[in-house]
Amino acid sequence: MNRFYLLILAALASCAPAKRLPKKETGTTKPKNVVLMVGDGMGLAQLSLTQSAADYVLAIFEWFKVIGLSETASANDYITDSAAGATAFSTGSRTNNGMISVAPDSSALKTIAEEASEQGKSTGLLATCSITHATPAAFFAHQPSRKMNKEIAGDMYASGIDVFMGGGWPYFDSSRLVASGFAVKHGLDAFTGANEPKVAGFYSHAEHPPKMSEGRGNYLAPASVKMLELLNRNKTGFFAMIEGSQIDWGGHANDAAYLIEETKDFDKAVRAVLEWAKKDGQTLVIVTADHETGGLTMPQPAKPGTLPKAHFSTGDHSGIQVPVFAWGPGAEQFMGVYKNTDIYRKMKALMGH
Repeated sequence: MNRFYLLILAALASCAPAKRLPKKETGTTKPKNVVLMVGDGMGLAQLSLTQSAADYVLAIFEWFKVIGLSETASANDYITDSAAGATAFSTGSRTNNGMISVAPDSSALKTIAEEASEQGKSTGLLATCSITHATPAAFFAHQPSRKMNKEIAGDMYASGIDVFMGGGWPYFDSSRLVASGFAVKHGLDAFTGANEPKVAGFYSHAEHPPKMSEGRGNYLAPASVKMLELLNRNKTGFFAMIEGSQIDWGGHANDAAYLIEETKDFDKAVRAVLEWAKKDGQTLVIVTADHETGGLTMPQPAKPGTLPKAHFSTGDHSGIQVPVFAWGPGAEQFMGVYKNTDIYRKMKALMGH
């Protein structure tokens, strides 16, 4: 073929319509429902330690492809506590350690649960500690101190929360719960059998549910699924927060066995929630931690029949960044490195507030 024909073919090719490329997935699809799961004190070392001790792949490592990192500081300290850490998730603002969804000047900060309720969505909370404890409290209460359990409980009655389950019974007035529209349930069986639109569930009459090693049993996973089923009756959608509370307590105690059992239990709940969300198809699941506890390292993995070696550098929290895992509509928004307050902003944007 001579040069003349080559020039003609080149000219014709330049006039042909461009091939349409497949539309790139942007990750901006908005979910109907958002579930925030908080492993209190659960850093990557806690997950690695637990994975080494498990004879199966943790759901957190098996399911999630979108992973980010959260910077966990509070307003007055590089190392946050759970109250300030959860306030960052709940309100998008950093506050001083020990404060519950109030600014450092003690003025109330509106929570994402309150905003969801105003949008007509249902809201729920679930924990393996008292529901008045720092992390769950930050989603419904406004108090200057996390130690004010009675006052925190008092904020529940008019909070807009539809379903909750955990400890904390000694701090509540059952008649006020009923007057606020809650059906009060004691024990897991009563909670999972509930059919009312508003449910106040208590693991027992004690302040906190027991450790896994002391007989708590399979509570968190079935309670999580039941809460989602109750909340999902709302066609507008829902926001839920689920906490594996006692991972943190194992870290404070520098007790590797305690930490591992609590992390396994939390991961079991994560798997149950993800399986529910997969069937639903409209739910974003986010798994993260408010901070790392214990300054944990793992110098050696587990040998068959033994626990992995664990070294703790502190009996308190550390300032190490913690992982953020996301699955479902809008999950891609959680890639990158960002402040803990940005988790609130990302959830709020995806929920359309």
